[in-house]
Amino acid sequence: MKKVGLILLACLVLTGCTAVRIDTQNIDNMVSVILSKDNDLYNHVGKGYKYYVPRGVTYIDTNEFNEKLYSNGNYYYLYVDAVSYYHKQEIEYQEDKNAYYSKKFEINDKVAYLQINEQKEKNKYFIEFMYNYARIETLVDKEDINDAVMNASYILSTVKFNSNVIKLMLNEDYFTNKEEIYDEFTSKQSEVETDNFLQYSDKDNKQAKEENED
Repeated sequence: MKKVGLILLACLVLTGCTAVRIDTQNIDNMVSVILSKDNDLYNHVGKGYKYYVPRGVTYIDTNEFNEKLYSNGNYYYLYVDAVSYYHKQEIEYQEDKNAYYSKKFEINDKVAYLQINEQKEKNKYFIEFMYNYARIETLVDKEDINDAVMNASYILSTVKFNSNVIKLMLNEDYFTNKEEIYDEFTSKQSEVETDNFLQYSDKDNKQAKEENED
């Protein structure tokens, strides 16, 4: 049974010791509850950061600061912007009244935004979720939206940066041609079709469907 099929789900928030009831039918509540928890648990380490891959989600691959994850027939694309974190760049987001869902959150003195837009030509919904200098993008069926938002919330809530490692990489010119301050986390929904990071190929979609059926 899918998580979205439940009205209320008793979840152990990642610390494993605090039981929290999350209304999985209410995206506002789901995001607020999960992101408000200060979770230190992690099981994956990247370049200057670490985060927790929740149960049911599988890590696939890494390309620079882009990571590919998979769950229940859907691919998730995670981008972590260590440069913007290092420079403490302010996040700008304007809620879009024309979107299927669009909301800005301010949680734990950090800005988050979640935007969902219908891709009518694909009969899918594009999810763009940003929190704490990390962004997750995925393209899912309508019935998978809440499940995807929950997974993304857990992942983004656990992203932790190692300032010393990031500073060392900057000093060693690791970020050559990358240390430019720009508005990376302004919503880029209009660029969905051309963005190099989010390429949903027919091959990926077919593979996801086959893996989900196994």
